[in-house]
Amino acid sequence: MSAELQKTLYLLGPEQVEMRTHAIPEPGPGQILLAIRAATTCGTDLKVYHRGGHPRMLVVPTPFGHEMSGTIARVGDGVEAWNEGQDVVVANSASCGTCRYCIESRENLCVDLQYLNGAYANYLIIPERFVRRSVYAKPESVPFEHAALAEPLACILHGFDLLGLDGATDVLVVGGGPIGLMFVDILVAHGHYVTLTDPHESRLQVGLALGAKRVFQASRDGRDTTGLRSLSLGAEGYSIVVEATGATVAWQTALSSVRTGGTVLLFGGCAKGTSVPLDTHSVHYSELRILGAYHNRPATFQRALELLESKALHPGAVLSGEMGIDDVTEALGKMGSREGLKFVIRP
Repeated sequence: MSAELQKTLYLLGPEQVEMRTHAIPEPGPGQILLAIRAATTCGTDLKVYHRGGHPRMLVVPTPFGHEMSGTIARVGDGVEAWNEGQDVVVANSASCGTCRYCIESRENLCVDLQYLNGAYANYLIIPERFVRRSVYAKPESVPFEHAALAEPLACILHGFDLLGLDGATDVLVVGGGPIGLMFVDILVAHGHYVTLTDPHESRLQVGLALGAKRVFQASRDGRDTTGLRSLSLGAEGYSIVVEATGATVAWQTALSSVRTGGTVLLFGGCAKGTSVPLDTHSVHYSELRILGAYHNRPATFQRALELLESKALHPGAVLSGEMGIDDVTEALGKMGSREGLKFVIRP
């Protein structure tokens, strides 16, 4: 390892990145040095790349990328739970463990939630808090590229838990990107009747392959919700609607597609300061339940790994190819032009 160099992709601003090279650092007390085996691109990465930042996760200039798995290359003094050579998955956030939200097992809302970026690299120092709270053993049967998907899957499981579903029901998923398709996978695995809507035929076909019962090719302006509602059981709207894009038109589609007494999960994050119109009459008199969902919790991260190990899901369905860390912007470009869903980034 002494002959190698640390290569890390930095985000500098909107659509500005730089590969920085330096000596591989030694882990300090309580830290580990992770040799990254696989990272995966994310829709959040695409938004962050275009916007040049994120309201919570990072401030530029910063190492880039947050879905990762790898092998422990070195351990710092005082690290007893982990050893060199172990294959692990690292969550990209670490809660404090002591605030009221952590005590209530709502660690995603921790008042001192710390984030870790730098997955687009060959090595990454994992800070002490993350070593204590956010490192997980990679199941032996799960390949590194699938293990890196534990982070988005953990977020999806958090949203799924918020729905509190009891028995099979009629669910609409708005958006056939990686998150929407992984939602389809989870919902189908739990026996739900799923309809997927997206403007792109190729993504609808993936949804059908994952078990969606019906698909609807939406217009990009979202003005065709009457036809979408007609596909629901009883043609009155869906019992559950999951918005999975982070676009205002998708939020509006979700809110207009739910039936009386139904639930809308607004999963995709819009830009700060964004607002959407809300029909207060429908919310009140139709007794709608509208939920927001943010990030994941340690419990859902562990469950994500267990699900990946169980082979109950189809993680490969959202992986469109592999590229190197010098090609991250090309991968993000392909995601943006809908030429791919997610890409595996190899050091």
